[in-house]
Amino acid sequence: MRAEPRKKKKVDPKRELVAKERMRKRLKKMERVPPELIPIEDFTPSAKYLDDSRIRKPPQLAEEEQERRALLIKKWSRSKQQEHDEEQKGITCLLESQRKALEELRLESEELYNAAIRCDTGMLPMENPGPCNTPPNSNYNPPDGKYNDITKVYTQQ
Repeated sequence: MRAEPRKKKKVDPKRELVAKERMRKRLKKMERVPPELIPIEDFTPSAKYLDDSRIRKPPQLAEEEQERRALLIKKWSRSKQQEHDEEQKGITCLLESQRKALEELRLESEELYNAAIRCDTGMLPMENPGPCNTPPNSNYNPPDGKYNDITKVYTQQ
């Protein structure tokens, strides 16, 4: 069944002619009246918006406020740099301890060492979804999809 080509249904020749005639009429109607194009106002801005006097100037901040913002940016940069350095130190420490453990394992047994460094192919189809931008809404009631309810209901008689 799977290898056989599907047989086409027999179509009534009168129906086929009627459909072709309908299509011809539609094409003639379309050729007579050209379609009206709807103007897109998004691409032609109003002249009042093109005036140079409408350009906003950035607000003038006090000297103290500028200094405070600069110091805040520097403080933030330092804290992020410190966080990055700690993370890098942790990764380096883990890799070094792993290297030492593998060296010790190699001294114990070459067979166990080879088994430890073999690539685990079962981990490749791993799914690791990232964090959501917002926490989940506790009041959200998700919609039910279409399903057949086969739950057995027991009643006391």
